[in-house]
Amino acid sequence: EYLAFYDARARRWPCVPSESKMVRTPTFGDTFVRVQGPPSGPPLLLLPGDSESSLSWIPVIEAFASRHRVYAVDHIYDIGRSICRRGGEPRRPDDFVRWLDELLDQLQLYDDDGRLSIVAHSYGGWMAALYALKFPERLAKLVLISPCATVLHAPPGLLVRAVLYGTVPCCRRPIARRYLYWYAPDSVRRDETRVIIDEMVDEDIIAKRCYRRRRFVLPTVLSDEDWHRLSLAVPTLYLIGRNDVSYSAERAVQRLSAVAPRVKTEITDGDHHLTIVEPEWVIRQVLGFLA
Repeated sequence: EYLAFYDARARRWPCVPSESKMVRTPTFGDTFVRVQGPPSGPPLLLLPGDSESSLSWIPVIEAFASRHRVYAVDHIYDIGRSICRRGGEPRRPDDFVRWLDELLDQLQLYDDDGRLSIVAHSYGGWMAALYALKFPERLAKLVLISPCATVLHAPPGLLVRAVLYGTVPCCRRPIARRYLYWYAPDSVRRDETRVIIDEMVDEDIIAKRCYRRRRFVLPTVLSDEDWHRLSLAVPTLYLIGRNDVSYSAERAVQRLSAVAPRVKTEITDGDHHLTIVEPEWVIRQVLGFLA
């Protein structure tokens, strides 16, 4: 049932030359990857958020792939077409770094200098930041879009809502709708973007019916020293919406300005889902930074 929903949604992936592949990682299983863009373009890895897949990049993929060879992945231990092998479930933050390391080794998508760029959203942004700390020499540039934790701890209200929502074994539509609408206040104000959030509600309901409950690895906040080290090693762009409920956008930018002044920060009007509510702004910021 879930894969039928996923494949129906995938039919909206832009109709330009593209391919997909399953990539075996020795420790964790098979990762599903969508590949698009000119073969000679600089390599760009896209990491989605939690409970999202490669399809979350539909609003921006054509623009990204116009200049880059893009690799959009489904997380190894989440919804989508990736298959996590039994016993290969990530259980700690370092496991996600190891998964990315194994995935990139198998893909061999580095440029002539042995590097690639990563654009990552939410939970994927946290993973990408951890990877950049571990392997800075492998990254050309890093873009973090609304990374969860990473910069600041989530407010208690969000944690309570998330825990309560996550413990509902088979989610009902009013519960899913209330939670996801609260998380995306700007997206649900416009008809054309609210329909995407409604689709996320449908996907979450189906996924809870079809998948076993995951052991969620809580994202962490990087220390001042880690942020300073990251900013010196990898050119980094941080994008955040003013109405993101994950934490205060203003406080996040203030912290980065103090401990990692080399990180380029940009705030816009919008919520956590900037590729939905402000796709053109995201495209301009990302492509301008990667150029």
